[in-house]
Amino acid sequence: MQLPAEAVASTALIEVVRISALPTEKGAPYPGRAVAHWTGSEAAKALTLIETLPDSEQHRCGFSPGWSVRAYEDSLDLALFEAAFCFSCHEVRMHGTAVPAALATQFFDVDSPQAQALLHLFRAATA
Repeated sequence: MQLPAEAVASTALIEVVRISALPTEKGAPYPGRAVAHWTGSEAAKALTLIETLPDSEQHRCGFSPGWSVRAYEDSLDLALFEAAFCFSCHEVRMHGTAVPAALATQFFDVDSPQAQALLHLFRAATA
């Protein structure tokens, strides 16, 4: 999976969100509860897992994401990007100031070791 390279290099903090609904307008953050904040090696590990997610074909479920990550630089003002993950339809939707249109919708192999490790990190964040 491709992430915006400049944004990844600038990321100082990852906020993990347990999504509760879809946004009501395009580009708005996914509603939900922030369950974790990762910095340093935790953030780097998560970004590496995301970047190494193998591609997949599109599956249809209507896009019902359960988790998102928001990447922030040091200022913590505005998210560089948010990526919402649907482990049912294998889809990731990204938006934010650093996301080119070509990266906005991607598909990943939910059964890959990287995806399962990422899902484990998400679930562990709520424990």
